[in-house]
This record gives sequence, structure tokens and C-alpha cells, in this order.
Amino acid sequence: MESRIGVRLCWAEGADRSLPLPAYQTAGAAGADLLANLQPQDRENGIALAPGARALVPTGLRIAVPEGHELQLRPRSGLALKHGITLPNSPGTIDSDYRGPLGVIVLNAGQEAFTVTHGMRIAQGVLAPVVRAAFEMVGDLDETTRGAGGFGSTGGLA
Repeated sequence: MESRIGVRLCWAEGADRSLPLPAYQTAGAAGADLLANLQPQDRENGIALAPGARALVPTGLRIAVPEGHELQLRPRSGLALKHGITLPNSPGTIDSDYRGPLGVIVLNAGQEAFTVTHGMRIAQGVLAPVVRAAFEMVGDLDETTRGAGGFGSTGGLA
């Protein structure tokens, strides 16, 4: 059974209001595609990213994430596979009390230059519930089989 939670949006200053709102591309999609809604001076040529470069790409939106939730920003798998385009802080978190412009930090981890064009699907947003921790200082922690074993300690790196 599908459930939906209302998420309010409004246009950011300078946004191209003819672009579509975030949308799920299939019935089973967890993430809604977010579009690059570039500033007027960038719309014709896009935002060029040399290999290793990153940029804050505007979506043209401001968002009110419902209390008790976050909007997680995640890379699009096709851009990552074909071009090495990823989000360096993935998943990025948009908190429920943030009301500024929604931007996506995009990184070109590929080997060739890449241009983000106006209207391009650049990331996906996943609405997720948030559970807040109640941190408590104790004298010691309970024992587990893994103990203090770190990276690779549960069966190797592969």
C-alpha cells in the first residue's frame, strides 16, 4: 500500500518556473528526480565541471520538509556510471527546519569534463523519517563478538 506525505515547495528567486517539479519516474521509485534549474546567466552554457571539480547546482526550489523527516539527496546511478558524476556528501540531508534554496553539490569524479545543463536530472531526493538519539554517557559498553574490530574485521575488504 502506497503512502504519501505532503511536501510543500515554492520557487526560489530567479527560478525557471516552466521546469517540472521533482517527480518519481516509476511506480516503484524511492527517489524523486531533482532538476538543475540554473540561474539565467548559466542557462545557455550550463555549468562546466572539469574532472575533480565540484559545484553547487541550484534546483530553483525552496522546500518545507515535514517535521520528523529529512530529504536525503542522492546521486543518480546513470550519471555516476556513465560520467562519474556523484554527490560528495551523499546522502546530503535537508533538515525539516531549513527554508533556503535547495542546491545540490555535484562532483565530477570522472575522467572527462562534464556540463550540467538547464533542466537536467541531477540528483534524487528521498524523504525519510528521522529518529533522534538520546545520548547517554556510561562507564563502559556491552561486549559483542566483533568488539573493537574495525574496517574489514567482519570478513575482509571484498
